[in-house]
Amino acid sequence: MITKQQVLEFLKNYDLENITIATICSHSSLQIFDGARKEGFRTLGICVGKPPKFYEAFPKAKPDEYLIVDSYADIMNKAEELRKKNTIIIPHGSVVAYLGTENFAEMAVPTFGNRAVLEWESDRDKEREWLLGAGIHMPKKVDDPHDINGPVMVKYDGAKGGKGFFVAKTYEEFNELVDKTQKYTIQEFITGTRYYLHYFYSPIRNEGYTLSQGSLELLSMDRRVESNADEIFRLGSPKELVEAGIRPTYVVTGNVPLVARESLLPLIFSLGERVVEESLGLFGGMIGAFCLETVFTDTLEIKVFEISARIVAGTNLYVSGSPYADLMEENLSTGRRIAREIKIAAQTGQLDKIIS
Repeated sequence: MITKQQVLEFLKNYDLENITIATICSHSSLQIFDGARKEGFRTLGICVGKPPKFYEAFPKAKPDEYLIVDSYADIMNKAEELRKKNTIIIPHGSVVAYLGTENFAEMAVPTFGNRAVLEWESDRDKEREWLLGAGIHMPKKVDDPHDINGPVMVKYDGAKGGKGFFVAKTYEEFNELVDKTQKYTIQEFITGTRYYLHYFYSPIRNEGYTLSQGSLELLSMDRRVESNADEIFRLGSPKELVEAGIRPTYVVTGNVPLVARESLLPLIFSLGERVVEESLGLFGGMIGAFCLETVFTDTLEIKVFEISARIVAGTNLYVSGSPYADLMEENLSTGRRIAREIKIAAQTGQLDKIIS
């Protein structure tokens, strides 16, 4: 991985009054560009081939300029060009998925957040170590598929948007559906309501919901719409569907807004706090936007089954703010909150605390 010292050397040559905010034209780029522009930054969209035409339909979110590459891997060859534009990269799920974790870790351009989180987020065993170390309740893990004796969720490593994930109830079902060429994790299937909780951790803000270092914000929450899984049972019972050769799939196709009952907010903040505090000790802290992917049970317990340590697409619902962000500031999207953090850090000489 590129070192923090190397990145700080790059920043010495930056004109901090003319920073460019850049990201790949995908995932949550519309709100990232919109939020950056609202905070006074120039924006740059990175894309393969010609720029996507849909940006023309959204002038407030259209990047000021584009960097056209032959392939996503070619971004690695554009580092010097990006640095000359005083660029700070905003990572999102597509950045990591398209570039690959190794390339993203080595990219020689200052990046918002702490790239050290990659090691802990992209490996589900290390992710579990992190969350359990934080005292988080997680679904039970099944180490040996022969021990499956009830519904389990099988997930593959990495940011795949739910692609390939499946539910199995027996070893035979697991063996029929699993792709053994990929690293997978088997978790107990928890019944309840899925809530994706969107937080923001600032190491440079020391007001509000303060932690041992910095402060924690709750910006919004959502539920994902997953391919056919949300509608498939209109066709019959699970048994009837299996007999017909129809199985639910979990590829994310969109998002639905949610709010939680107010009495759960202390627990929701506690979960975010514990995860951040544990990250400070493990790898120097998870910086900026992150999401805890959870299930709320009928006993009002919250089980965390995954963490995404960057902006998630569910925040796209809230370009003009959310029921939670509005109580801090109107028109505060996660994209704008990221830009605001960079702006404040640049003005106060604290970019080293939020960049890697």
